[in-house]
Amino acid sequence: MRFSSRIDHVEPFRVMSLLEQAQAREAAGHDIIHLEVGEPDFATPQAVVAAGQQALAAGHTRYTPAGGLPALREAIADHYASHFNATVEPECIIVTPGASGALLLASQLLVQRGDRVLMADPTYPCNRHFMFLADAELDTVPVGPESGWQLDAALVATHWQADTRLAMLATPSNPTGHMLDKAQLAAVAQEVRQRDGHLLVDEIYQGLTYDIDPVSAASVTSEAFVVNSFSKYFGMTGWRLGWLVAPQAAIEPLTRLAQNVFLAAPTPSQHAALAAFTPECREELEHRRRELQRRRDALLAGLGRLELAPSVPPQGAFYVWLDISRYSRDSQTFCQRLLEEENVAITPGVDFAVRGGEYHVRIAFTNDVDRLEEAVHRLERFLARQ
Repeated sequence: MRFSSRIDHVEPFRVMSLLEQAQAREAAGHDIIHLEVGEPDFATPQAVVAAGQQALAAGHTRYTPAGGLPALREAIADHYASHFNATVEPECIIVTPGASGALLLASQLLVQRGDRVLMADPTYPCNRHFMFLADAELDTVPVGPESGWQLDAALVATHWQADTRLAMLATPSNPTGHMLDKAQLAAVAQEVRQRDGHLLVDEIYQGLTYDIDPVSAASVTSEAFVVNSFSKYFGMTGWRLGWLVAPQAAIEPLTRLAQNVFLAAPTPSQHAALAAFTPECREELEHRRRELQRRRDALLAGLGRLELAPSVPPQGAFYVWLDISRYSRDSQTFCQRLLEEENVAITPGVDFAVRGGEYHVRIAFTNDVDRLEEAVHRLERFLARQ
């Protein structure tokens, strides 16, 4: 059978194979510590579940407008005003099936064949794949501790070319957990504006920050396209709900795209998400954020004892990007052996980085402190045999 050549650019997520193997070992009776998948061990907040159940009972199962429930768009706009001092009009928000739906809309609107896109390396691989599917040319810019693991204004200025049309940021980032602050975001927005380009910002992990207040590109510019999600901070991974903030001029074409690509986001999920903004739910979510910070600190302390802690600790999300070059230059084999020999599942860096992924791994601190400490103990035992 013959298929489109564009699919050749879409690589498999290697961690999914490890996850399947880990689950098989678990079913066979092995004690697996899961630190591979970007999903904490918290259930969706009960208030959100109850709101979803009520929506189903009330028969809220028909299509909503393509842009989403008006009440939810208003709630998201209020969220920007109250937490980020950002003025976002409800009509400039499009509710999508997960953040992936927002990335699909943005990529199809902003770039076309031959356009170049700047993006940090490492980054979440789907960000690259969406641009490939839009037939764009991707310029992955290596980042490290010297730039805070981010694509900053200086790097944008250095790597922007005549046919570059888009710069994409992710803050906090996956896999490194590092952020751009408000001044840095403003500087990048200014660089892009001067070049008559577009700025797309992945803020999927916004809210999950430690030792630093969360910020949004929407608070420094009204021209950015901002992607967010109910999956990470709000704990609604399986509900498949996200949103896109866009300039007013982009809303009509984005709505046309949404109507043709997915019609509308899941209706029961939209009704459920309204409960995520209540004070009671917010209190629960903040408690979870503090617990994730406790887990991060415990993991960093353990890695520090092994002299493996990163020089720049993650400021957000729930990942540690770990340099294993002292022990291996094959992260996939490293992760495979760690699973088979010590029953600890982590993610190979080659899933995220075009350069350097072979000697990095990502550890998700999505398990409780006791399990994280046990994982470090097993890792220490594993490394002693290398």
